[in-house]
Amino acid sequence: EVTRLASQWTQKPVVVEIEPENVAVDTVDQIVYIVTSKEKYALLYNVIEKQNLERVLVFCNRRDQTRKLADMLSQYGINCEFHSGEVPQKKRTRILENFKNGKIRVLVATDVAGRGIHVEGISHVINYTLPHDPEDYVHRIGRTGRAGVSGTSVSFACEEDSFFIPGIEEFTGKKLNCVTPDDDWLILPPKPRHRPQKRRGSRPQKVRHAQ
Repeated sequence: EVTRLASQWTQKPVVVEIEPENVAVDTVDQIVYIVTSKEKYALLYNVIEKQNLERVLVFCNRRDQTRKLADMLSQYGINCEFHSGEVPQKKRTRILENFKNGKIRVLVATDVAGRGIHVEGISHVINYTLPHDPEDYVHRIGRTGRAGVSGTSVSFACEEDSFFIPGIEEFTGKKLNCVTPDDDWLILPPKPRHRPQKRRGSRPQKVRHAQ
């Protein structure tokens, strides 16, 4: 309909066609961990720490999830930030630049913010919650495995997320590798005694001294 309308108002237009995101991302190793919702955070922590991942993009479906998850990771000393529609544009730009430069180890984002993330060298994309739309899944995992370099997509499928797996498999035409994580990957260690990692851009709280 748009093309027909444009033809009525243009003469010999130049048509630019952009290739859509490939449905089958051959350079991305896809794995799905079957877990409960309560086991997700421990698994996320161990996936990052046990493999010593340096540049990770974690996707959540809601803005409040990104904020809460970034706070929890910071409490365990992991340098991270969240990137969602509620973050001011100027701050989002700064956060993304720090992520590109390696100053931020883990970036937790929603799909809205994730659309603008084009960073080379992301080794792992983690779907903390699976998207409801299969096309969003393809877009998410396309943030890794870019420029011919292999990457890894890790998804957590809990009681609710598991229902979205068949739709993703039908859309991509590929069976997902669903496995159960090792028991020790579901154990969360005690919080470190040292002061938690402060996220960049956060302001220190004012302390009132007794008179």
